[in-house]
Amino acid sequence: MTRTLILTRHAKSAWDSNSPSDHARPLNKRGRRSAKALGDWLRQNRHVPDQILSSSSQRTRETQALMGFEAPSSFSERLYHASAEIIFQALREAEQNRVLVVSHNPGIAAFAHAIVSSPPDHVRFDDYPTGATLVVRFDIDSWTQLSWSSGKVMDFVVPRELLGEELPA
Repeated sequence: MTRTLILTRHAKSAWDSNSPSDHARPLNKRGRRSAKALGDWLRQNRHVPDQILSSSSQRTRETQALMGFEAPSSFSERLYHASAEIIFQALREAEQNRVLVVSHNPGIAAFAHAIVSSPPDHVRFDDYPTGATLVVRFDIDSWTQLSWSSGKVMDFVVPRELLGEELPA
């Protein structure tokens, strides 16, 4: 049996908002477009989650909501600016086969690098920009069997590609 992880960094947030805290910062206009585009791309490529684990922040909640999936969702304070190890532990507690995790840098980038056996050949994988989405397959029967460096990359995309924008060199 296999398990699939969809690992998404929240979409672009609004730094100029009047939000009372970093935790309450919403997405900006581009971030909202990006989140919708990511959801469409995932559906087109048949990477549809059946469980969602998300940081409790406003921008991660908006990202996952705009992606438009009808899967049970949980919002955890521990995934807010979580380290790679915390993300690993949260994923080991997942119950469904295809899990979407929405979180923040730098932890999500560190986790992405540490969980795959070989990184995708993509210019933006190293910095894992806002909206970056990695799809990884694991040959395990249960998330409790998850181990570092064991995932096989199926897909990787950044919103700029989906919105027809140039990637930085």
